[in-house]
Amino acid sequence: MQREGDIVLGGLFEINLLSVFPELSFRTKPEQPWCHKFDVEGFQAAQTMAFAIEEINRNPNLLPNVTLGYRIYDNCVKLGVAFRAATSLISGTESSVSSLNCSGTPPVLAIVGDPLTTHSIAISSVLSLFRVPMVSFFATCSCMSDRRRYPSFFRTIPSDAFQVRAMMQILKHFGWTWVGLIVSNDDYGLNAAQSFHQDISEFGCVAFYEILPKDNDITEIRRIMGVIQRSTSNVVVVFSTASYLLPLMDEVAQQNVTRQWIASEAWSTSPMFLTPRLLPFLKGTLGIAIRRGEIEGLREFLLSLQPDNDPNNGLVREFWEDMFDCRFKAEEAEIQTEGRVCTGNEDLTATDNAYSDVSELRPSYNVYKAVYALAHALHNLLNCVPGQGPFTGHNCASHHDIQPWQLLHYLQNVNFTTTFGDQVSFDENGDALAIYDIMNFHAMPDGTMRARTVGVIDESQPSDKVLSLDEEKIFWNFKSNSPPQSVCSDSCSPGTRKATKKGLPICCFDCIPCADGEISSAADSVECFTCPEEFWSSAEKDHCVPKDVEFLSYEDALGISLTAISLLGACACAGVLAVFAHHRHTPVVRANNSELSFLILMSLKLCFLCALLFIGQPRLWTCQLRHAVFGISFVLCVSSILVKTMVVVAVFKASQPEGQGAMKWFGAPQQRGTVLILTALQVAICTIWLTTASPVPFKNTQSSKIVFECAVGSMAGFATLLGYIGLLAAVSFLLAFLARNLPDNFNEAKFITFSMLIFCAVWIAFIPVYVSSPGKYADAVEIFAILASSFGLLISIFAPKCYIILLHPERNTKKAIMGRIPAKK
Repeated sequence: MQREGDIVLGGLFEINLLSVFPELSFRTKPEQPWCHKFDVEGFQAAQTMAFAIEEINRNPNLLPNVTLGYRIYDNCVKLGVAFRAATSLISGTESSVSSLNCSGTPPVLAIVGDPLTTHSIAISSVLSLFRVPMVSFFATCSCMSDRRRYPSFFRTIPSDAFQVRAMMQILKHFGWTWVGLIVSNDDYGLNAAQSFHQDISEFGCVAFYEILPKDNDITEIRRIMGVIQRSTSNVVVVFSTASYLLPLMDEVAQQNVTRQWIASEAWSTSPMFLTPRLLPFLKGTLGIAIRRGEIEGLREFLLSLQPDNDPNNGLVREFWEDMFDCRFKAEEAEIQTEGRVCTGNEDLTATDNAYSDVSELRPSYNVYKAVYALAHALHNLLNCVPGQGPFTGHNCASHHDIQPWQLLHYLQNVNFTTTFGDQVSFDENGDALAIYDIMNFHAMPDGTMRARTVGVIDESQPSDKVLSLDEEKIFWNFKSNSPPQSVCSDSCSPGTRKATKKGLPICCFDCIPCADGEISSAADSVECFTCPEEFWSSAEKDHCVPKDVEFLSYEDALGISLTAISLLGACACAGVLAVFAHHRHTPVVRANNSELSFLILMSLKLCFLCALLFIGQPRLWTCQLRHAVFGISFVLCVSSILVKTMVVVAVFKASQPEGQGAMKWFGAPQQRGTVLILTALQVAICTIWLTTASPVPFKNTQSSKIVFECAVGSMAGFATLLGYIGLLAAVSFLLAFLARNLPDNFNEAKFITFSMLIFCAVWIAFIPVYVSSPGKYADAVEIFAILASSFGLLISIFAPKCYIILLHPERNTKKAIMGRIPAKK
């Protein structure tokens, strides 16, 4: 939105609340961000700037013979948009310049805005490099009073440092020394919290301090609600913008929580909270508000607005479309407004909303003062007497080449009075005089809620007259319509303890619950006591009770189930062993060394039975035997499978001309010897482990239960045991995989490959699950791995053989196995 003039002022306002950025393809020029959700209050503030400039241009006593213009941008409540707008204001939007030496007056001499603190910090950091004045009407962070970092920043709204002092006046007046503090997670809230902590330490304490989440996380919101409800403080001070605070107030309404809220100026007059839904919980709220002002003629100016076709005044057309729910383009109207097309002749006077409401001018009044401050500074600059100027050689600024840094000098010294009677000037930090209205949320007879002025805080007055409060007008949301009490707890109930916030004087206590495993029984208790090692706190946390004992027992459901499965596996092995013994002279049993098959079945039976050592209360002998028996049994089994696989490969090699002598290296003695040597290595590993760092029973008392466990003693020994089993299994799998396609009607390598695949998968999955399983469940995981891998080996290797032996005896012949006759189906 713009108007040309001899001297142009820039403006940054919050007109749209949401923005959408286009996706970047990095192949084409990016489109402009799209902003939506029009804010009529923000547009009113922007129009107030236009009105003030029009009024100044008509005033013969202020800037005569000079026409002021304006160029106003929407910040879309997005730092990127605001920063881009600011740079466009001070450098222009032209793609080239006509003057090669870049001389002359810049596009704008100063900027009114930005209303948001974070935006103002970023923009002013850059504008200060070029000494371009920036006058904000709503950024309150006390951090911006630092003249070294922000030498060209001014504001017509008091700093948060003054607002915090104003809060202290209210708290002192009502004797509220024990208050909660909630702030938004931004520069506004965090800096206000820092000042609040410093100032309240002179007479009171903070009961709790919480920061609202940026992403409106409902879990965090409910945690904060829990803190509010548990605290003994009835008074809660909130420094937050409306958008951060609304989710918390929604939860306040949902949980039916009543407190005495103290509102900062960012939400004390926001219509977002003056709703019938929040009335039962927010009525009686006291708040600090920006000074209300009156601007004669503003309402008539606002209602005289008319849209035009100038593309540089797009905000007016956007406002018009939002106000009358229509569109200027017929094709957009068909889709978005049910065919309602804007004509531009709609009657604004027939509307009644925040745009035309000038009864509570607060941010807009600050905009008005900001424009007039710049106008008075320009007036003084242009009326400089040659030879008496403030610059080098007592020179004045050139009327045809005014620079922002020259205007900055005059702005620092401006001093005038508005038509409403308020004095406007800036201190050495660029801050305005601190004057606040005190607001009170009143419940109205029609069921609505309104914020009414019940007092004033004026820092320019003597100390005894700073606070002027009409207590008869205050509406309280408590019994007898009286102020709530905010006092410290004299005592804490059992199960809690007294506590203070670190760094604050010990003037008040809050009662907080004892941690798990701690108790407090006396009401003068300032600390909780830890229960003895084998005891835990009761549900009320007022006495200690013995901890429950936990281990994998034969009596619980999990222990019974694992025992039954273990015995089932052992019986299955015995059954298969009986079948093989009865048919020991048949070709299927004798193939590839029947002795190895019997050895595998015996070792599998041991594997199933060793799982029973992991069940029951751990004792020294069970802790020592469980891993040793498990490790040796599995190595005996896997080494037998490995040798069996090697025999398959050797038999095939022996059938080839070049491998005639292969079988002499794989006779029965060599097979038995290989199994014995491979198993002996595991026996040696177990012996060294048991003699150097033997597993022992261990009582884990770190949790709410006593967990009986077997401490492995040496993790290196346990890892070596498992690693050796894994090595043998991997080698067996590799050999079986390579031999899976060897020509044979009954090639055992295929089944061994599948069995080793199951075995490796089970034990690879075992490691992370075992490490992360607590207490008895670690033993259950290890038993499950033993049983699962044992069943995998038993079924994969022996089920096909039992199938032939029991169901297809006609295939249990040498000719069928050798493939010389087709097997019957």
